[in-house]
Amino acid sequence: MLKKKKTEKKQEVYALGQHISMSADKARRVIDQIRGRSYEETLMILELMSYRACYPIFKLVYSAAANASYNMASNEANLVISKAEVNKGATIKKFKPRARGRSYPIKKPTCHITIVMKDLSLDDKYVEIDSLKKPRWKNKHTAAYRDMYSSGGIWDKK
Repeated sequence: MLKKKKTEKKQEVYALGQHISMSADKARRVIDQIRGRSYEETLMILELMSYRACYPIFKLVYSAAANASYNMASNEANLVISKAEVNKGATIKKFKPRARGRSYPIKKPTCHITIVMKDLSLDDKYVEIDSLKKPRWKNKHTAAYRDMYSSGGIWDKK
């Protein structure tokens, strides 16, 4: 007799922002900086960057974390942005009146932003995160740095 596999808890949550009034290329340069980073690190990066695209992306990351804590009961410390993408949306087109009865087209681009977050505590592959904090070279070799100013280098000559 065959038994059904137990379905695992869903590990990913997402937040979707549609019709955000900015160019997809301008939003993409911010999204490229936060893709693959942890939740706390992402919030810190977005607060310190001075781009207009940071605020809507900040709101989406915050919303995705709220979805994760509500739907999966996960901790924010375990969240990582697994996928972040920006797609072009509809272009708003207007005409501005100009001199001599002419008109000038105004095109306002929009974009759709998707943030997908993954909980690392639910995944078996990503149990240990402390390896990112400890340098690996410390165990093998200890690097000895020379101080140029006090070790009799070129500065001690008169």
